[in-house]
Amino acid sequence: MDADIIIVGAGPAGLCLAKALSGVGLRLLLVEQQELAALQAPAFDGREIALTQHSAQVMQKLGLWDLIDPQAIAPLRDARVMNGSDAFAMVIGHELGKRSELGWLVSNHLIRLAAWQAVQEATQKNQDIRLLCGVKVTGVQTDAQSASVTLDDGRVQRARLVVAADSRFSSTRRMMGISAQMHDFGKNMLVCCMTHEQPHHFAAWEWFDYGQTLALLPMNPDPQTQAHRSSVVITLDSREVERLQQLDEAAFNAQVAQRFANRLGAMRLISTRHAYPLVTVYPQRLVAQRFACVGDAAVGMHPVTAHGFNFGLLSVEALAEQLTPAQTAAADVGAPALLQRYERRQLRATLPLFWMTRLIIEIYTRESPPVRLLRGALLRLSDRFVPLKRSIAQSLSGL
Repeated sequence: MDADIIIVGAGPAGLCLAKALSGVGLRLLLVEQQELAALQAPAFDGREIALTQHSAQVMQKLGLWDLIDPQAIAPLRDARVMNGSDAFAMVIGHELGKRSELGWLVSNHLIRLAAWQAVQEATQKNQDIRLLCGVKVTGVQTDAQSASVTLDDGRVQRARLVVAADSRFSSTRRMMGISAQMHDFGKNMLVCCMTHEQPHHFAAWEWFDYGQTLALLPMNPDPQTQAHRSSVVITLDSREVERLQQLDEAAFNAQVAQRFANRLGAMRLISTRHAYPLVTVYPQRLVAQRFACVGDAAVGMHPVTAHGFNFGLLSVEALAEQLTPAQTAAADVGAPALLQRYERRQLRATLPLFWMTRLIIEIYTRESPPVRLLRGALLRLSDRFVPLKRSIAQSLSGL
């Protein structure tokens, strides 16, 4: 065989899985359709990742955390949830949890870079990771004894297990005949970094306004000006997002400040603008014969609960905790029972919050008069129910 495990996709989840499995005697093959240069120097893509405390611990264990500049890691102390034009906010404070912060905020491209660097260090140390870049998987075949992937250059690579880590729209998962429930919200998210006059106090905002959903993710002060700085997320229909992207910088600044009802004072764009379609995905299955899904290929979350990459790390941790002992015991890393244990654990960890998130979105994005009243009443009632807020705080921290 060419490898023991083939990982399709060298994004953060695929790289983290390779790092987690390196050094235990497995031969690992990473297949990535991007060119090597894109992996070595990931470009800024606008996305800031809210990491739970548990995710931070996993990244520390994998050796990623220390590869990120501490000045680029911002504490996420509290969360504020707002509805419509009401100034009231339900506050999820860090004091409801076990730490002085709920979690941390790190740019996606820095996580990707740290994951790449960690894999390079593991490769040099253990000589057990091989990378094929600039090639696409065009076919996947599995049977009781082995698995294989066919590449667009005609090569066939064989292994004991294939793992899909190639996005929520995973073509590898589809090739295995695994269907997925997808929900397209018909909206796009515009993401960028901005400075603003008023402080954020390191609190994240989730603002279910009328006609739009706004999010503010607190970052450390701008290194050049020391101005208050945040990642801004604006969810609108696709045409409105396109219009915002085409505005000149001055008009964009004024438009965003107005959308935030000037609660942050004057705002200034300090990054490029990026737009992403709002689509959630949950596969019918997470495993098949000698096949498993991790990362976004295992669940594509709505960003409102900020659990996307956190669930990705959970899947990496859960699968590695099945594969490592199997390899140590000289057992089959593609055994059905092993993969089923992984699937059960990951379903328990993700499925309830996936559907709870869908319910929240259904309630807080509808705008008929009765629902508007219900939205506000539910928010105020939830703010008074401390056990619920504590549960949310624990979910946000991942502890």
